[in-house]
Amino acid sequence: MRRSLRRFGGILLLVLAAAVVATALGSANIRLGDVLGIMASRLPGVGALVKPTWSTAHEMIVLRVRLPRVFLALVVGGGLSVAGVLFQGSLRNPLADPYIIGVSSGASLGAAVGLLVIIPRGLVGLGFLPLFAFAGAILATLAVARLGQRRGRLEPTSLLLAGVAMGAFLTAVVSLLMVLRIENLQDVYLWLMGSLSGRTWDHLLMALPYVGAGLLVALWLAKDLNVYLLGEEAAHSLGIDVQKVQRLVLISGSLMAAACVSVSGVIGFVGLMVPHALRLLVGAEHRRLILHSLWAGALFLLVADTLARTAFSPLEIPVGIITAFVGGPFFIYLLKRGSSFHG
Repeated sequence: MRRSLRRFGGILLLVLAAAVVATALGSANIRLGDVLGIMASRLPGVGALVKPTWSTAHEMIVLRVRLPRVFLALVVGGGLSVAGVLFQGSLRNPLADPYIIGVSSGASLGAAVGLLVIIPRGLVGLGFLPLFAFAGAILATLAVARLGQRRGRLEPTSLLLAGVAMGAFLTAVVSLLMVLRIENLQDVYLWLMGSLSGRTWDHLLMALPYVGAGLLVALWLAKDLNVYLLGEEAAHSLGIDVQKVQRLVLISGSLMAAACVSVSGVIGFVGLMVPHALRLLVGAEHRRLILHSLWAGALFLLVADTLARTAFSPLEIPVGIITAFVGGPFFIYLLKRGSSFHG
């Protein structure tokens, strides 16, 4: 018990330290001590004891620009990684991630419809876009689940194929919309690349409940997923309702991924790379894998986003480009390796 608490405390300190460093870095570098002081000044019972040594401009940058973005990167990265664990475990496929079942393409279409057809240009930044992206992701997931059924049962292979087909179709629809409404092309293009730029505390509050609820469901399903790794017949013989588990995984994982994509745009490969790499390090036991994927995915996306906004400062590139540079070769490695999935 003490060992687990020490490990948890060490991980928490690592994540907090990374968050502080990421908050300090940017086109306007802020001292680590000032970042800590600004954060402490907002804590109940502590703020009155902190003597300000920083400028008002730096305080506004930390509280209104960087901290929301840092915490959102942690939530989105962790959420996408846990969703990847769920999909890989349920489908027993190391290449499965939140995007393979249509979440990404559905969110893309929802955002494109909102940006190019419905939402007036001046209202894009007022929180309407995530609602359209979220709706598109959920509708696409429901359609894929319907197509992936055989005799009333979800079949992993059919689900994967349906996700690939649906993704290709919806991507074509998005491309058509971009051609027809070329005057708004830059708005939707930047969103499709995946970015956390300009995100606020409202975006964080929009995604956090779904990621938190999905994490609880994932931990609850961990034991059933461990049994399912033995095979569908073995799971049936041990009393596991495989179809119920698959549906719960599909719903919870899709809600988590849809919430993340709706506030961050399309950030690929996080749900593929992090769970797969951690499975080699911590094993296949799903409760451990889920918890480690949560913090590792959070750190991975935080580092990627920090690079995206500082590597070519003052120019900022979408974080989706960074994850694609890392994830593309990783995906090719998995394909060349041709490994079977054993948990």
